[in-house]
Amino acid sequence: MGSVQGESVFEGITVWLVETIGALGYPGIFLLMTVESSALPFPSEVVMPPAGYLVFQGKMNPWLVVLAGGLGSLAGAYANYCGALYLGRPLLLQYGRFVGLAEEKLKKTEDFFRQHGEISTFIGRLLPVIRQLISIPAGLARMNHFRFAFYTSLGATIWCAILVWIGYAIGDNQQLIMSLSRQASAWAITGCFLLLACYLYRHKTRRGKILGRHPSARNSPSR
Repeated sequence: MGSVQGESVFEGITVWLVETIGALGYPGIFLLMTVESSALPFPSEVVMPPAGYLVFQGKMNPWLVVLAGGLGSLAGAYANYCGALYLGRPLLLQYGRFVGLAEEKLKKTEDFFRQHGEISTFIGRLLPVIRQLISIPAGLARMNHFRFAFYTSLGATIWCAILVWIGYAIGDNQQLIMSLSRQASAWAITGCFLLLACYLYRHKTRRGKILGRHPSARNSPSR
């Protein structure tokens, strides 16, 4: 009995989400994904699959849905980025030592993002929880605006497209939305780890070749 009631409640919530997103249209998707991409706990899995279902019904354009979701994600990410850049960094420089975040650690974060900011931002947009937080260290490290926007948009748009496809493929089987979204998250995590492993291997190999050609670089600080 409880299982049947749970399914009924979930189906009711899904229907409500579909109707709400249909009423709000593309601006609504943009606003909801802006909220999702900020630090607020609002998962994209409850926004984009219902929009994909509306695409299945022929009520929305798939390209505009993905575009609205990607732009909303970028807007929310920039809110976190600017907050960390203009508010977080000065606060950390002034008070960070009281919580173990000295200026030296902040400098290491900046150095890391100068070297690996692109791959970190791109992968971070595909991982649960991290996608809402990756913009903060990017802002603290003053990551280049163009690179931050490009890699954030790339990762966010790919994730939005996956969720929209799930909603489209499900069709009338709305109760499968969260299940397939969790599977997509698991595949995204696996793919990100493989991509990260390839990146680290390439970076290590490339650095080894540089050190081989220029032995004096071994004692010089990395940039």
